[in-house]
Amino acid sequence: MISNKMNSLLSSNSTIRAMFEEGKKLSRIYGSENVFDFSIGNPNVEPPEAIKSIINEILNSESPNLVHGYMNNSGYEDVRDDISKFLNKKYDLNLTFENITMTCGAAGGLNIILKTLLNPNDEVIVFAPYFGEYKNYVNNFDGKLIIVPTDTSTFEPNLEYLKSAITPKTKAIIINTPNNPTGVIYSETLLENLGKLLDEKQEEFGSNIYLISDEPYREIVYDAATVPCILKYFKNSFIGYSYSKSLSLPGERIGYVVTNSSMYDFNSIISSLNIANRILGFVNAPSLFQRVIAKSLEIEIDISIYKKNFDLLYNHLVNLGFSCIKPSGTFYLFPKSPIDDDIKFCEDAKKFNLLLVPGSSFGCPGHFRISYCVSYDTIKNSLPAFDKLAKLYKL
Repeated sequence: MISNKMNSLLSSNSTIRAMFEEGKKLSRIYGSENVFDFSIGNPNVEPPEAIKSIINEILNSESPNLVHGYMNNSGYEDVRDDISKFLNKKYDLNLTFENITMTCGAAGGLNIILKTLLNPNDEVIVFAPYFGEYKNYVNNFDGKLIIVPTDTSTFEPNLEYLKSAITPKTKAIIINTPNNPTGVIYSETLLENLGKLLDEKQEEFGSNIYLISDEPYREIVYDAATVPCILKYFKNSFIGYSYSKSLSLPGERIGYVVTNSSMYDFNSIISSLNIANRILGFVNAPSLFQRVIAKSLEIEIDISIYKKNFDLLYNHLVNLGFSCIKPSGTFYLFPKSPIDDDIKFCEDAKKFNLLLVPGSSFGCPGHFRISYCVSYDTIKNSLPAFDKLAKLYKL
């Protein structure tokens, strides 16, 4: 018999993954060119060509033990040093290799942070809409997820709602900027005010509250938008980062955690992250791709490919009558559903071979997510299907 916890997870398995599998089934029936799968954030932009050359260079020039062997559970010190220097230059920080823990993507990073912080029934606050796996990550360590709504006119966190949600059992708050699914970037003013509020609440309760910024989409921004660095606004802060999106390497599971130097009990936190990497079974981030990343810090993918998709799809949907906040980053749109029942709406979309994800999966019913990291031809060919869907709802 499987455990009760896993049995519960089986019954609430990821809607996004289920849609992804359904897309493959429909493609076999109708042909992939006639199915428009906007369900999963699997980058269609190829990794930069330089990545291949870097991999070959490393394999041909370095000792196999150095490329494939064990290292400190936090990762190679020289790789972490290179990343810290890159971040220092980019954000005017003062990090060292000790601030960096190499991880199996941002997901691995969030899990080692939560393993480090949570006691059973500690509360972790997220803002709806939120990435659905946060619930599972918190549940991994017997924490309790607290969902705070955002202002749906901006999808930025409502700090008044947050203020009333923080309790003596609040251990952490997870933010995601640029946000999946809305594409919204949290402003510098918001982050400043958030930091002040958390300082006030820590003093009120005599506790430590930790702010975790999940940032796998940090480099996918449009129109010269910038993503403020959370380390500047709150001392007890972490950044979880991944190269899954920024270098189109989701299958390589490579990323890092940055721990703020000013964090309470910094040395114990760093030691715990190191141990958590090992005991959760990651052991260490993939050794080869640590080396690859160290040589790829200045490399970027071609964001214009996503922007071209975004412009075509966003403008078409708005012209059809869909309401959608214009995102500043990521490769997602999060329009308002024409009906309150977003699940039914997404079921109706399947009639036209459109695979969309209901906003309920992100704790925000009445909306739906479109992942436009697909080919431009897929976007272009899907437009008549969106026309039919809009006509069905008399938009």
